[in-house]
Amino acid sequence: MSDRPSVVSRITPAVVLVFSGKRKSGKDFITEIIQKRLGFEVCSIMRLSGPLKSQYAKEHRLDADRLLDATSYKEHYRADMIKWGEERRQKDPSYFCRLATEGMSALKPVWIISDARRKTDIEYFNSFYKEQTLLIRVQAKESVRMDRGWKFTSGVDDAESECDLDSGITWHMIIDNNGQEEQLNIHLQTLIDKINNKLQSQDS
Repeated sequence: MSDRPSVVSRITPAVVLVFSGKRKSGKDFITEIIQKRLGFEVCSIMRLSGPLKSQYAKEHRLDADRLLDATSYKEHYRADMIKWGEERRQKDPSYFCRLATEGMSALKPVWIISDARRKTDIEYFNSFYKEQTLLIRVQAKESVRMDRGWKFTSGVDDAESECDLDSGITWHMIIDNNGQEEQLNIHLQTLIDKINNKLQSQDS
């Protein structure tokens, strides 16, 4: 199977924001803020885990909607779902990246990839959208993550899906998300300024 994007997603976006971070670091919280500030008509959030969970649910006859939320239902299947996803990626490393960036959402100028987890994810977007891509790492102290409900789970927190991007990546921006609102807003405004500059340069 070809690594290339589908016909639908070959429309080149102006900006591709690729986010990474540990569980309970606040990736979803931050990406949703950015989408609201930029506008839903401009920006799409694309979760690589979306097609993974949908396909896993289909093959295992599970509730796909519940796998996509933050309930204990998802946590119950997480370890097996990770193993299943790894098997798919070994056969086709770009499989979930391609699926996540298909459809009408790909027509918007700003893509937010909210959950990159592996170097192959980074390589995919750098390969096809290098000039548009900004790599962003969200981090939070372990104690803060615990306050948000995180608890170390063997087979999940020590798996490649959580650890592969801990090193070896040069991030364009690192966002500390430890509950300090003023500091977070400074990070977000800096990022939004970068996005707007890219959008303006495309229009000019």
